[in-house]
Amino acid sequence: MTQNVIEMKEITKKFGDFVANDHINLTVRKGEIHALLGENGAGKSTLMNMLAGLLEPTSGEIVINGQVVKIDSPSKSSQLGIGMVHQHFMLVEAFTVAENIILGNEVVKKGVLDLKKASQDILDLSHKYGLAVDPDAKVADISVGAQQRAEILKTLYRGADILIFDEPTAVLTPSEIHELMEIMKHLVKEGKSIILITHKLDEIRAVADRVTVIRRGKSIETVDVAGATSQELAEMMVGHSVSFTTDKEASKPKDVVLSIKDLIVNENRGISAVKNLSLEVRGGEIVGIAGIDGNGQSELVQAITGLRKVKAGSITIKGQDVTKLSSRKITELSVGHVPEDRHRDGLVLEMTMAENLALQTYYKEPMSKNGILNFSHINEYARKLMKEFDVRGAGEFVLAKGFSGGNQQKAIIAREIDRDPDLLIVSQPTRGLDVGAIEYIHKRLIEERDRGKAVLVVSFELDEILNLSDRIAVIHDGKIQGIVTPAETNKQELGILMAGGKIEKGGE
Repeated sequence: MTQNVIEMKEITKKFGDFVANDHINLTVRKGEIHALLGENGAGKSTLMNMLAGLLEPTSGEIVINGQVVKIDSPSKSSQLGIGMVHQHFMLVEAFTVAENIILGNEVVKKGVLDLKKASQDILDLSHKYGLAVDPDAKVADISVGAQQRAEILKTLYRGADILIFDEPTAVLTPSEIHELMEIMKHLVKEGKSIILITHKLDEIRAVADRVTVIRRGKSIETVDVAGATSQELAEMMVGHSVSFTTDKEASKPKDVVLSIKDLIVNENRGISAVKNLSLEVRGGEIVGIAGIDGNGQSELVQAITGLRKVKAGSITIKGQDVTKLSSRKITELSVGHVPEDRHRDGLVLEMTMAENLALQTYYKEPMSKNGILNFSHINEYARKLMKEFDVRGAGEFVLAKGFSGGNQQKAIIAREIDRDPDLLIVSQPTRGLDVGAIEYIHKRLIEERDRGKAVLVVSFELDEILNLSDRIAVIHDGKIQGIVTPAETNKQELGILMAGGKIEKGGE
């Protein structure tokens, strides 16, 4: 008989009057990959945070390896052999990668921290699992993808037997995702057990043995993955049928809205990340930027939006040179920006959701008058946007940090689209979103295009790039490696370009 390593029985978690988990049941077997599937705000991360010791259940029982346990701290969770890779990274930006990974589990030699040995151990581990990191790099200076890899290594370093992965592939490239899937398969062969929280049905089908579906805080069903189709799983998750492709008519490009010429932008260490890059985006088209994380995408978007200084070259928006303008001035030229890191650049987590939704317009009427904020209007506006974009949570007065990652993302997209920008720059638009929310966001982006807006989308999701884009610019080593159309390319060709290769077309 297969041993159960985790049994969560009738777990309920309340935050005031808000019920995040409502009598949920979950059973995980030894040596299996068990997927947890549900919409944004369904309660998946809340449930797992109780296993990780970050929250305690309001009621219900947790059984680990046959023993009823009380998990009242992360250290207790770790003692029980549970490790969690969080969707939003639990890293100290001022520390190095190595310092973050060993934090709380330090290597000491004669009473002194042995960072050299720790760094070597981490390098050995990173090579073993194909998770490339620089142990000596500061977390503040590395890409989002590298931060994700550091989080995964932090859990592996502690040797947990039960591993919880919360959206682990959200910022990984296709090859890195494949490597991670192989790592997961290898780990369960060694007898470890994995809970995988993901919105990506193809990932569930690739590695999971069983899947538990949670909808609006309740466990709906647990099924064998082999016996369920992606369509069936999607319908169980959202409660209605879902389309996996976005219907759109051919684009009708108009005048150039964004023009980038010979752009050079440095990264934090003063090394060129964007190298003589030129690109145009017209009104009425979506240009997708595909590339492996760390090839200059972040610096390019930061330069366009005024968040990073330009070393050389020019950026023109609607005929006006914005190369040296501030972010506020660029925003006021009717530019919307959905940043790749919603916590660092998209939201002020300690402010209410209503205040966050007013961040771009709080200084204008009717949000304020003579420098005094009109909170009744701000709150009413927030309720309207939250309803229109299906931002779920306990209400507009809740702090932004109290919303799930997917609902935070929907709020940022709502704020930027509602301003009716002529140029919309969107980085990782559906990171951490469920299939229903992805369908909605894609539809809204295409609606913006059809209204004559210029849309620039940066995404590591090749399906998303192929689905949304009218033209795809592939970036490699800070340069445009090639520009292709979705109808004339595929994931394999994009992968070759992303790696710096060339595509040989017959007859050319």
